[in-house]
Amino acid sequence: MTAVRLSGDLVESFRRDGFVVVPDLLSADELVQFGMSVDEGVARRSRADRRQLAEKSRYEQSFIQCQNLWEDCPGVRPLTFHPAITETAARLLGVDAIRIWHDQALYKEAGGRETDAHQDQPYWPIAETDTITAWIPFDGSTLDNGAMGYVPGSHLLGWRKFVNIFTGEPEDILSSDRLRQTPPIFVEVPAGSVAFHHGMTFHVAKPNLTEQIRRVHTAIYFRDGSTRGATFPHPSVDRAGIAEGSVIDSDVTPIAWPRSSGDLPPTPKDMLV
Repeated sequence: MTAVRLSGDLVESFRRDGFVVVPDLLSADELVQFGMSVDEGVARRSRADRRQLAEKSRYEQSFIQCQNLWEDCPGVRPLTFHPAITETAARLLGVDAIRIWHDQALYKEAGGRETDAHQDQPYWPIAETDTITAWIPFDGSTLDNGAMGYVPGSHLLGWRKFVNIFTGEPEDILSSDRLRQTPPIFVEVPAGSVAFHHGMTFHVAKPNLTEQIRRVHTAIYFRDGSTRGATFPHPSVDRAGIAEGSVIDSDVTPIAWPRSSGDLPPTPKDMLV
């Protein structure tokens, strides 16, 4: 494994604010190669959907979402388990090893609406909160094409709040007593850089006002040794029959770091497509 150069300032910023942009983790050639692989996976997964943007639900108008691309897209697996990204995630969390929870493409179409404010952790039945998302924009993100905004320090509030962004119109969590005094900071991410945010960080994304798709791949990682803390369903634990209170450890959520150079996990036995 090649050690990642990660300054103490970046680590401190992440632990203070709950998000950070780490520059130059992917080369220009990798962005092209991985971008094409994710494009192919998204096109294949969504080929039956002929709806126009206005015909989709509120949630679907925020982005095209394709999960677990690492399982059935061989060209995506080296991105989700890219050692520069996975080691950075582990070092930001300050843990010895991490596993993949799932990856997903989040392609915000031209004219796509904003992504409603929420935090990720309540959607996952993980008891512990050592979780982090790597947010990888293949073309970079701008304030015009759907940049992310993060509420700084919100991961330290100890507030685990479920916001239903999937159906209907969600509550305006940013206007709540705990968050309204701290507006989100919107961050443009240059191509090749990766934005990381903590699972407890409240965040939002701007609409895509451009004529091009905002192409983003994300990967969610969690500390090895974490346990299932709730019984509500989630494929990352249900597929392997992980019971409440048990350690989350299966081929569905393999070790992401550390791994030997060039070593990629096998396809889960019950691959989802």
